[in-house]
Amino acid sequence: MVASRSTLTRDEIVAAVTDLLGPEGVDTDAARLRAASVDRFRKYTAVHDIFDGPFPAAIVHPTSTAQVAALLDFAHRERVAVVPRTGGTSTEGGLETVVADSLVIDGSRMDRVLAVDAENMMVTVQCGVPLQQLEDLLREQGLTTGHSPQSKPIAQMGGLVATRSIGQFSTLYGAIEDMVVGLEAVLPGGEVVRIKNVPRRAAGPDIRHLLIGNEGTLAFITEVTVKLFRFYPDTTRYHGFLVPDFADGVRVLREVMVAGYRPSVARLYSPEDARQHFSDHPMDQNLVVLSAEGPAGLVAATSQAIEEAAAAVVHTPVPEARIRSWFEHLNWGPDKIEAEKKQMLATRHLGYTTEVSVDWSRTAELYDAVMTRIRTTFPRAADLTMLGAHSSHSYQTGTNLYFVYDYEIRCEPREEIEEYHVPLNAIIVEEALKVGGSMVHHHGVGKYRTPWVQEEHGSAYRLLAGLKREFDPHQIMNPGSVYPLDADGAAVLEVAGS
Repeated sequence: MVASRSTLTRDEIVAAVTDLLGPEGVDTDAARLRAASVDRFRKYTAVHDIFDGPFPAAIVHPTSTAQVAALLDFAHRERVAVVPRTGGTSTEGGLETVVADSLVIDGSRMDRVLAVDAENMMVTVQCGVPLQQLEDLLREQGLTTGHSPQSKPIAQMGGLVATRSIGQFSTLYGAIEDMVVGLEAVLPGGEVVRIKNVPRRAAGPDIRHLLIGNEGTLAFITEVTVKLFRFYPDTTRYHGFLVPDFADGVRVLREVMVAGYRPSVARLYSPEDARQHFSDHPMDQNLVVLSAEGPAGLVAATSQAIEEAAAAVVHTPVPEARIRSWFEHLNWGPDKIEAEKKQMLATRHLGYTTEVSVDWSRTAELYDAVMTRIRTTFPRAADLTMLGAHSSHSYQTGTNLYFVYDYEIRCEPREEIEEYHVPLNAIIVEEALKVGGSMVHHHGVGKYRTPWVQEEHGSAYRLLAGLKREFDPHQIMNPGSVYPLDADGAAVLEVAGS
């Protein structure tokens, strides 16, 4: 299957979308086009004003589903590549433009809360509604979505669903795929599809999951309905424990989870990673952090179970007030992003992460394997200023590991990704796949984990490839994301080795 690209010139593309949206809906400012060609994966080169393209023809700002449909109808007919976007907080290259004169379709102006249904515990919003604003509105009514990624101050609802987002309280409330009740999306060609809101159904496969996490490669999500929960701000309890062995920390998390309790937060930090959050943290201790929230009786029972699980290993308690204060300052927004940019320019220092998932029985093994391999085989290991990991999302069957690495950049800014982030990311992904884990837990495939996507899915890659063939036959939707590209720029849609 070969992807055919548009024969239209940039000026013709801009003229066509201007006819559809009017000049107020089309942005061709050169600086903003350069910035729109990348996401936070290239934050170091971007902060040094290095943008190597290819660049989009325009950023378009639809204000309705009908306008999104018109744009995708045009793009499909004329073979114009598109990159769907809302909040713009992607970290894996998912928002990068790999085809010249693509259209970045930004849904952030579709920002209406359509219905708060407190009786049926659902809220329906357009794709561009900021999560923080939605949460502020809901909490005034004693409600919450339960979704709280670190990007909460700037993330928007459509992007959260499209990237299969997860929040800091996922152990209790679930990830975004557990929260979505129904949605509306536009397919290439402009067809609008709506998945109705029902508590559950057994009418064939769960078609919500064709679109949740599609990363803009199959459709543009225009509207979402998510569950609501009651908000209990006054009953939350926080627990912290120091444990000398990482595997003991894993045992604490596992015991709480498999016993049937659902803390809102369940985390384990290696000493190096914990030191990033607590400057006086002892380097011979791992940190276990858990919290319980909800009705008072449920919180009391969960807290008791947490204390009992910790009692089974050697540990030292951490004051609750200290853990509570940390959580209140954990999210990042525009201020933290600007501070990070200034720090990168001033110090040539950078921090990154790679997150994967793994069964309980292989968690400590994976942690040890990654830490050992990076320290002994990574060519620039001497430049690392911090190497650590934490588990932040746990399940009945296993957990995730979030590897964190900081380094001093001793190369030209343009070379940073290939010299540091790409090889470190590869080590972590490869070791996760070796032990039967997933190459990515929640940040999505983007364009920088595609080399492993066929190995990730194995024979089931046929199912993923079939979706692309069916819904995006001209391969206009976010080329290069999720589906690896061949030398001709077409999506690879065959099972590896077949």
